[in-house]
Amino acid sequence: MPIASSYSYPLLGAFWTIFEIFLWVLWIWILIYIFIDIFRSHDLSGWGKALWFIFVLFIPLIGVLVYLIVRGSSMQQRAQQEARQQDQAFRAYVQDAAGSQSTADQLAKLAELRDITPAEFEQQKAKILTA
Repeated sequence: MPIASSYSYPLLGAFWTIFEIFLWVLWIWILIYIFIDIFRSHDLSGWGKALWFIFVLFIPLIGVLVYLIVRGSSMQQRAQQEARQQDQAFRAYVQDAAGSQSTADQLAKLAELRDITPAEFEQQKAKILTA
């Protein structure tokens, strides 16, 4: 007589349980993504957002399918626009954090250019120092 339990949990049952958990996580992720998209959308009024929210909340399967059919393409456009804005903000931050090059850095780069004449070097050096 087994100590823990007499129930046999076959390997197929374990895989089926993992599959069910995967589907539940996927379903919750889709619901959260749709709720985020509803409230992020600038082309919906407040009442429109409330109606979509209630529709998806109380009739989830039909609400999600209808939302994806009706507003699926605009979801992608909003996600791309948000990604572009985040990328631009990141690039602006990096450029701001990096700052402009110092005069010494510019002179060092200019000195590394071996194909200019000493007169051209002095002209560029004066230009940098007066800026």
